[in-house]
Amino acid sequence: MKQFVIALLLLTTLLLSACNSVKVPKSTMGHSMSATPTDVVPTKSDWKIADHPKANEDIPISIFIKDKANQPIKSFETVHEKKMHLFIVSKDLAYFSHIHPNYKGDGEFAITTAFPAGGDYKIIAEFTPKGGGDSSIESHWQHVEGEAAKEEPLVPDQELTKVVDGKKVSLTFDHLLADKTLHLTFTITDATTDKPIKNLQPYLGAMGHTVAMSSDAEKYLHIHPMSTAGNGPKVIFMTIFPEPGIYKVWGQFKHEGKVFTVPFVINVPQK
Repeated sequence: MKQFVIALLLLTTLLLSACNSVKVPKSTMGHSMSATPTDVVPTKSDWKIADHPKANEDIPISIFIKDKANQPIKSFETVHEKKMHLFIVSKDLAYFSHIHPNYKGDGEFAITTAFPAGGDYKIIAEFTPKGGGDSSIESHWQHVEGEAAKEEPLVPDQELTKVVDGKKVSLTFDHLLADKTLHLTFTITDATTDKPIKNLQPYLGAMGHTVAMSSDAEKYLHIHPMSTAGNGPKVIFMTIFPEPGIYKVWGQFKHEGKVFTVPFVINVPQK
């Protein structure tokens, strides 16, 4: 029994990346997870973005991934159907985007996107070089010129139920404490009939994706469901919030061919 408990604790340990983001191992409960960062390939990155990018204009972004010797990394694993997952969040966490650059070879990923307003944005690139057991993370702050959106205060939600695209989504926890393994459960029903939705579709190889970020945009978690079985109405994730404080959580799911994103703001108390 003691060995089982030790194994379970190792299974659920988070890894810390060099950019101060907190990384959840990419595997689900059905696969092995690393309890130490030994399976993460050390990386560097160069970011090429137009000078003085403006809001609401198409902005080309190139990300060059290199090894610790400053040489291009040329081969990457396909993880959840993509070689790179790119997350863009505004400084106040009001804006969130999950997109996927194209791999052009010689370590270069490229995409064109638009920023909705002026201000500062954090861009997080998640990828796995060939031979890496878990994903590497590189991040970049970008200032965008133009009229800024009205800043939205990050206030914890009093009710963890939202209606998005005709779906009512509720978020619950088995408990909510910092630095302790917990389960997040999203329950999805039809907003009109309140009937459970049991025909969710896989999105990027999983029944959902969850991203969480601390209020200062320094702690980042990308979480995958514990199981690939079932199509709703409940999707369960497991993670650890590394520190107490306010976090924004985005759950992403797919139904009837359309991806929808539901945001929550939570206050994680001290363990």
